[in-house]
Parts: sequence; C-alpha cells; structure tokens
Amino acid sequence: MIKMVVGSKNPVKISAAKSAICDMLCTQDVECIGLNAPSGVAEQPMTSEETQIGAINRVKYCQQQTNADFYVAIEGGVDQFEYGPATFAFVAIAGKEHMSIGRSCNLPLPLVVYQALKNGEELGHVMDRLFNTHNVKQKGGAIGLLTNGLATRESVYRQATLLAMAPFVNPNLYHQE
Repeated sequence: MIKMVVGSKNPVKISAAKSAICDMLCTQDVECIGLNAPSGVAEQPMTSEETQIGAINRVKYCQQQTNADFYVAIEGGVDQFEYGPATFAFVAIAGKEHMSIGRSCNLPLPLVVYQALKNGEELGHVMDRLFNTHNVKQKGGAIGLLTNGLATRESVYRQATLLAMAPFVNPNLYHQE
C-alpha cells in the first residue's frame, strides 16, 4: 500500500494527484488523504514565483504533519506574460529523499478576468460570476469554462503531476551524483 498526502481538501486536486500517481506507479493500491495545508502565499498568487513557493510550502507542511510515501501539492496562480495574462499551476511532489517541481500549461485569461484578479478577487469567484456557476474551482475550473469542457482543471493538474513524477519513476537518470 502506497500512502500519499495531498496538501488540499479540494476533490479536484486529490483526484488529479491520485490518478496520476496510480498510473505512473502502475498500481491502484494507493491510500490518498487530503490535508488542509497552508500555502504561505496570497489566496490568489499573482506571479509564477509566488505560485511555485505556495506549492512547495504546502508539501513541506504535509511532510511535517504525517508520514507518507508521497506528498503532493498543487498551487494555481496567474501571471502577466509578454503575450498576455495566463493561469497555470505548479505541482510539488516530495518522496522520502527528493522533491520534484512540475508546472502545467498556460491558459490565456481574458483581460477582464485578469483585472478582477489584480483588484483582489480569486479566479474561481470571478469565473463563477461571469459564467453564473457555483464553486467551479471544485469542478472543471476556469479551464473547463474557457475551453468548453475540452480541458478541465483536473485534466491539467493530472498532466502536471504526471510530469513531476518523472524523477520518481526514473531515479537513476535524475539523481546521479
């Protein structure tokens, strides 16, 4: 039995992390629990750096709370790039000895959404207001709404988690001295 702790109680994050790790380790024998882990950053991280720090802080908190084989944290954020504003997520995964950081693809954001975020709102709340939805961050997220459901928050988080797992399934290549 593999024990895994996800630094969130959000069912989308838990499902994405568990699904990715089960597939990468070719097992369904995974016990997965969600833990409310503080990010130590703003509720809506507004830079890539702040978003990455949030994921790392969540993983470190989980490591201090319980013993597990894997600790996973997913932190969503936004940033302004030369091509415009976008949302993305960082994934931090820690095992017994190593930590790996992964990052999702970018979803371009409409300027009206980015402006609301700069004014202090959270992405999920903005999307709920614009699309007349409720608690979309525990469903398909902004990603689902803006891609007509062809991609979802869970699908993007799952992919980023799969990528961050590469060093754990290929340790001889990643952890050479």
